[in-house]
Amino acid sequence: MKVVLLTDVKGSGKKGELVNVSDGYARNFLLPRKLAKEANAQAMNELKNAQAAAEHKIQVEKDNANAAKEKLDGKSVKITAKAGQGGKLFGSVTSKEIAEAVKAQYQVAIDKRRIESADIKAFGTFEAEIKLYTGISAKLYVVVGEEA
Repeated sequence: MKVVLLTDVKGSGKKGELVNVSDGYARNFLLPRKLAKEANAQAMNELKNAQAAAEHKIQVEKDNANAAKEKLDGKSVKITAKAGQGGKLFGSVTSKEIAEAVKAQYQVAIDKRRIESADIKAFGTFEAEIKLYTGISAKLYVVVGEEA
């Protein structure tokens, strides 16, 4: 019997998959526990719609990532920080501060966990990599200046 799984079922498949199981397993285990539903025309249509929606969502995310890459790749973002003794930074510049500066200067919202940069503990220009999507990343230059 063909069924569409509503949840992950160990040994059978993952949620949303169309699987072929024995009639008894489907009637006595999967269907009464609401782990699956019979693969009729309506269920197949819902499955196709769910897959199309997932593909569309992935495509939209990729398009947004490419647009953000075009805005940010090779650009520089300016951050001012307090000066400590000897012209060194008081503390360090974090990825959270970089994300806020990118949002303020380029109007692109970026999650701070997607920014990879070395510890910035001095004034100058540093390189940071922003992972926008799987396989899509942008290089950004962080210019750290002294607060006036």
